[in-house]
Amino acid sequence: MSMKNLDRHNRWRNKTVAFRVSPEEDEQLEIFVKLSGLTKQDYITRRLLEKEVVVQGNPRVYKALRDELAAVLDELRRIEAGQGVNGELLDTIHMIATILNGMQEEIAYGN
Repeated sequence: MSMKNLDRHNRWRNKTVAFRVSPEEDEQLEIFVKLSGLTKQDYITRRLLEKEVVVQGNPRVYKALRDELAAVLDELRRIEAGQGVNGELLDTIHMIATILNGMQEEIAYGN
């Protein structure tokens, strides 16, 4: 086994957990993983263990935010044209707002 299979507590990550999701759930999960800046494994593990997901700003996260905000804008234009709002869009907007709020706090506190 390689070093990448050790977690932060020097424990081997040699167990596999698998589960099925719908295409819509997969898309939402992919968005949240991109916005978190974590690996999918780390994001899912933190969420399952009810640990806080702290987003560290980096170029990948900023690009994901930019891309998701563009997608949200497209969805808002679609809604303005008379179509309904879906729950995944609201979840994405909430995640983006949470991340941006966290970034704002980092700037305010000089971190």
